Amino acid sequence: MTTAGRGTTAFAPPQEQLDYLRKGVVEIIREDELLGKLLRSQRQGRPLTIKVGFDPSAPDLHLGHTVIIRKMKHFQDMGHRVVFLIGDFTGMIGDPTGQSRTRPVLTRAQVKENAATYRKQVFKILRARKTVIDFNSRWLGKLGAAGFIDLASKYTVARLPLAQGYDSVALQADVEMGGTDQTFNLLVGRELMREYGLEPQVILTMPLLEGLDGVEKMSKSLGNYVGINEPAREIYGKLMSISDALMWRYWELCTDASLAEIAGLRRRVETGERHPKDIKTDLARRIVADYHDRKAADAAASEFEKIFARRETPEEIREVRMPSGARPVWVPKLLVTLGLAKSNGEARRLIEQGGVSIDGVRVADAAREIPAATSSSCLIKVGKRHFVRVLFD
Repeated sequence: MTTAGRGTTAFAPPQEQLDYLRKGVVEIIREDELLGKLLRSQRQGRPLTIKVGFDPSAPDLHLGHTVIIRKMKHFQDMGHRVVFLIGDFTGMIGDPTGQSRTRPVLTRAQVKENAATYRKQVFKILRARKTVIDFNSRWLGKLGAAGFIDLASKYTVARLPLAQGYDSVALQADVEMGGTDQTFNLLVGRELMREYGLEPQVILTMPLLEGLDGVEKMSKSLGNYVGINEPAREIYGKLMSISDALMWRYWELCTDASLAEIAGLRRRVETGERHPKDIKTDLARRIVADYHDRKAADAAASEFEKIFARRETPEEIREVRMPSGARPVWVPKLLVTLGLAKSNGEARRLIEQGGVSIDGVRVADAAREIPAATSSSCLIKVGKRHFVRVLFD
C-alpha cells in the first residue's frame, strides 16, 4: 500500500483494479457493486475491508487453501485491508448436529495453538503488516442467548451459516471470499447485512483446486495434496508429476503470474518454441520459492534432474537402522515398517505395479525376502521420489 499525504491512500484506477482482481475468480456477486465500492474507495482514500473465514480445526495448509489466500494478497496489492478471520467461536461450538467428524469441538487452548500455526504459514503469502488476524468470538461471545434469538429472527437458516453471516455484520465487510462450495453461506452474510441496515458485501468465489490426480479436489485425506510446509524437494517433485493440462490451472491459481504472461507461455508451447516440461519446471521453481526461497528451489530442481533425468541417487537419503537376524525380512512388511506403505496389501500392490526397487533392481515378486545379516545394508526406492537406506546392526 502506498500513501499520499495526510494518510490518504493512493489506489490504481478502479477498472484496472477490477481487471487484476478477476484472475481465477469463478463469480462476483455483484461485479457492478464491486466496481462501485472501488470507485468510492479511491474517491475517499479508504481501503475496502476484505473478509475471509478459516476453520480453526484444520491449520495445516496445502496449495488448495492458498487459492483464496493468494486472492487476499491480490487485494493487498491493490491497497486494501484483508481480515484473516479465525472461526474460534464456531470452532468451539463444533457441528451442532453431531454428525460431522470434520468439525470437532475445540478447546480454547487448541484454537490458540492452531491460530499460531496459521500465522506461520499465511505470512508466506500475505504481508504481515497489512493483514488483520481476528477471531469471531470477539463479537459472537458477547451476543448471549437473547442476542442469538434476535439474530435467528432476522434470517431462517442453520446456526453455523447464521453465525458466519453475523461475522460480516460485525466487521462491516465490503467483500467476502470463499470457495464455490461456500456460496450459500456467503449469501447469508450478504442478506444479514441488509437486515442490519448495512451495505451488503460483495461475494467473490474461487474455484476448488484439483489435486495432483487432476480429478478430485486437493485433499490431505485423498493424498493428492501439496502441503506448503513440506520440504522443498517434496513440493518440487509433486508438482513435476502433474499432467501438462493441469499445469495451466496451477499457473493460474497458485502463482501471481498475470493472465497475459500465462497466455504467452501457452503460445510458446503450442508453437513448439518451448517444451511443456520446461514450463512445468518454471512453475515448480516458482511455487517452491514462494514457500521456501529461491536457493531451495534451485537445489530442489537440481536434485530432481539428478534423480529423474540422469537416474542418479540423491545425495541425502534417510537412513534407518534395524536389528539383524538369521531370518530374512519379507519386503512388504519392511516397506510398512519404513513408512513407505500403509499396509502389507498396499506394499504388495506397489511391488506388483513395478514401483519398488532394491539396490537398483526392481522387485518383481511380492513374496520376496531379503537377508538381514549383521552389517549388511540395502537401498530401497519406492515410486520416483522415496529413498531409504536400511542398515542392519
